[in-house]
Order: sequence, then structure tokens, then C-alpha cells
Amino acid sequence: MLRVMSYNVHDLLDDRAAAARVVRAVAPDVLCLQEVPRRLTTELRLPPFARDCRLVWRRGRLGTGGTAVLTAPRVVVHDVRRARLRVRFPDRTRGYAAATVSLAGGGLCAPPVTVVSVHLGLRPSERWRHAGVVLGGLDGRAVVAGDLNEGPGDAAYDRIAALHPAVTAGVATYPAHRPTVVLDAIFAGRDLRVVSTAAVVVDERDLATGSDHRPVWVDLDLAGTGPRQLARS
Repeated sequence: MLRVMSYNVHDLLDDRAAAARVVRAVAPDVLCLQEVPRRLTTELRLPPFARDCRLVWRRGRLGTGGTAVLTAPRVVVHDVRRARLRVRFPDRTRGYAAATVSLAGGGLCAPPVTVVSVHLGLRPSERWRHAGVVLGGLDGRAVVAGDLNEGPGDAAYDRIAALHPAVTAGVATYPAHRPTVVLDAIFAGRDLRVVSTAAVVVDERDLATGSDHRPVWVDLDLAGTGPRQLARS
């Protein structure tokens, strides 16, 4: 089983310790981050946050648009890549970070899976285009996770969901203190199966103070086929 979590951490401007406690409570194998500190501050602020989360960041900030993928020690990282998503100046830069991973000792029955952390733009036409760029080259063993800046029924969300069904559909994530809007989601390829596991207990105060978004997460059977919807938050 591979647990994938997505979390917009608001440039770590809120309670960083609370955000790290949220991550530790969920204990993901792969953590997809959005709004990590930008430019040179990434190298200074993201590594200690990764350590606080008990995860590893393989570095590489250029072109990610503030996204990152962190992994647990038991996860084997086969490949990493990143790309910028074009936006209209002077909007905040956007991009995605991706990692192809497998579980140590998983054997031949569970081939690697590609996990993509994405943060789409503010303009609907850009988000539609961004979704197409992110989907390019992905197969049925891929996970797309991130802050879409829109929800079910909107064009970019539905474009991704048509190829990789949403497995956190309907989970409100914003604002963190009282979420009413679906902005963050995880989509799993049709060659992956969502599995039900024990409930995760996360401190409500940490969820409200760690960031302006709440996270979402999902458990995937890498050897199975066909996801079924299972919302987590």
C-alpha cells in the first residue's frame, strides 16, 4: 500500500510545527506539496520542514512553480522531473514536480507509479491548458495531486478526472479553519486501486493553524486495478 498526501503549505507562513505534525499524523509515503517557499529560500526552508515531517526531499527547485514531492525512507525513487506551467505576467509562477516511485521490497507484482504534485493557475483558460500539459505522457499508473484552484464540475478538474478518476471527490479543503470549498484533490489512474484503511486522527487545531488549506490523502494498492472513490481529509 502506498499512501499519497497533498498539502498546500502556504509558503510555510503559518504554524510550520503544526503543519509538520499534520504530516506526521497522516504518515504519507509520498507527500505532494504546493506553495513551498520560492526561489533561494526553498533550499533553506524546505529541508528542515522535510526532516520535521520525517520525509526526504531530493531537491531541485527551478521550474517547479512552488511544488515539491517528498518521500518516506521506505520509498524507492526511480526518477524525478519538473516543469513550469506558463502564466500571464505578473501572476505567480506555476509548475509541477513529479517522482516515479515504488515500495522497497515490493517485488515484481507492483511496478513503479508516477506521482505528480501540481498547482494550477488562477485563470480558467490557463488551468485547462495546464491540465493538458500535466496529463501529457501519463499512463494508468499515475497519480495527480495538488491545488487545482477549482473543483468538480469545472473544466480543468473534469479534464483530469476523465483520465484519472478523482479519489478525494467532494472533500472541502479551504479555508482551513472552516473548509467549504473543494480546491485540493487527488486523482488516481485506472490501473491503481484505492484501499480502505484505519481512520487517521489529526489534531483539529493543527489542521486549522498549519496552513490556509487542509490536506487530502489516499491509500493505493499498487498491484490492484480500478480505483474506487474514498475521500480523506
